[in-house]
Amino acid sequence: MTIPSNWYEDFFHGLALDLWRKAIPPQHTKAEADFLVQVLQCDAGSHLLDVPCGNGRLSFELARRGYRVTGVDLAEEFIEEARALAINTGETPVPQFILGDMRNVEGSSIYDGAYCFGNSFGFLAYADMDKFLSGVARALKPGARFIVETGMAAESAIPKFTELESHQIEDILCTIKEKYLATDGCIDTEYIFERNGVSESRLAKHWIYTAAEIRRMLERAGFTVESLYGSLKCEPFELKSDELFVVARRRMP
Repeated sequence: MTIPSNWYEDFFHGLALDLWRKAIPPQHTKAEADFLVQVLQCDAGSHLLDVPCGNGRLSFELARRGYRVTGVDLAEEFIEEARALAINTGETPVPQFILGDMRNVEGSSIYDGAYCFGNSFGFLAYADMDKFLSGVARALKPGARFIVETGMAAESAIPKFTELESHQIEDILCTIKEKYLATDGCIDTEYIFERNGVSESRLAKHWIYTAAEIRRMLERAGFTVESLYGSLKCEPFELKSDELFVVARRRMP
């Protein structure tokens, strides 16, 4: 199968979007927000960038804790859902949601902190990743922190790689067929979503970077990497850790 580099532009709709809504329970979102508050070291009222934000699950949780949050995402359905929820929630501050490409983060020195969660970090190849990280660095105030979460770092993804697996998420069955392309450094994936006799297929490509490569990319973009964690409990990142959490700080001029 041939998967275009911009696969994510046509991935998040239909059953794929329904599954993503169901996949992460509210208590995990709260645990992620606890972690972000701890490592971002920003006071309530600070302006945070959530990119890409999906349907705003973390944006809303952090807004409830007093942060001003701007979320950016390319999926129009997600942004429309987040904006509708923002109107109806009645809470303040209300997150702002922007329909936009993570490769084109706008603004200069306007955010007190930023984060990239939801396993989105591996969506981009090297050139686009450099563009994304440079944009985030430019948008952050000097000294502000940027937190990256990914389950697709090489130390995590390669040891647990399987060519076929399936998961039942409430009423949706998701079958995952994967192929590791060693020469390209990526995993090509076909997702098959099934519910009530309806089946939908999506293709995805995740670029597999080592923790050292991620550190170098962040440093090129103007960050200093402060910590690598393997869990929300701030355990050390090591081979076979399920996730990588990177705490980086925009360098002072």
